[in-house]
Amino acid sequence: MDLAVRAEQLRSERRPFVEATVVRAQPPTSAHSGDRALVLADGTIEGFVGGQCTESSVREASRTVLERGESTLLRVLPAGAGEFPDTPGATIAVNPCMSGGATEIFLEPRMPAIVVAVFGDSPVAEAVGDFARRVEYSVEPIRGTRVPAEASVVIVASHGGDEARVIRAALDAGSRYIGLVASRTRGAAVLDEVEPTDEERARIHSPVGLDIGARTPVEIGLSIVADIVRVARSGGLARSSEESAQRIEVPRETGPKPRTAVDPVCGMTVTITESTPHLVVAGRTVWFCCPGCRRRYEKDDVA
Repeated sequence: MDLAVRAEQLRSERRPFVEATVVRAQPPTSAHSGDRALVLADGTIEGFVGGQCTESSVREASRTVLERGESTLLRVLPAGAGEFPDTPGATIAVNPCMSGGATEIFLEPRMPAIVVAVFGDSPVAEAVGDFARRVEYSVEPIRGTRVPAEASVVIVASHGGDEARVIRAALDAGSRYIGLVASRTRGAAVLDEVEPTDEERARIHSPVGLDIGARTPVEIGLSIVADIVRVARSGGLARSSEESAQRIEVPRETGPKPRTAVDPVCGMTVTITESTPHLVVAGRTVWFCCPGCRRRYEKDDVA
């Protein structure tokens, strides 16, 4: 499948992945500038950015990129290439099983868009949707009182109606940020109907939005989305694994965490996939970064 088509498919399935692009290749290497690959959360690589040794470094670095949500430039260097100090925005991987060349691979995380579900058709609700789309969030309207399973954020901006029922549905669905557009007095009355626990109350923001002196619907919408960005960037929208396990519908925002092992020959950390070279010795599986290390292990340690 074409990588662009595959990337779009992963986005539609809300699966995180890393786009890897070779930006520099110094011979002798099997990769060339412009080679591309997609690295999935389980360590699967689709495409080509180098041989097995390079792939091991790419898998390990991509795991960190997905955890942090930040791009990095991976510099894969051969053993004995000298000292290369860490540089902001770059990661060094000294690869003992390379044939002598070096590559630089840009790793860019592609995370599922934050889903903001909006209840109401008020001017504030419209402004929240507009600003949320501008920061590349996915906006879903709430019809009735059913909250989308994938919604990390729910904004109630109906100025009446089934506000309490929507808030309760959002709490039960595991939404991390629930905002109620209301005065302090009316907001307190609505929450009395909801009867949230202390943990649930911590997820409810009423009045919602940063205090920027907002008065107009557009200004209020801006203050709300700004606060969502603040919480999202601080990691406040992440769901715990226990909460995810309890939900009937679990969004594919995160994939299974890949297993890793240390190559006993070269000391490289490798991500375990179906194609990772390995040996079973005395009932124990030993993993390697490449067939070369496996052959050396067989010769020196097994034989």
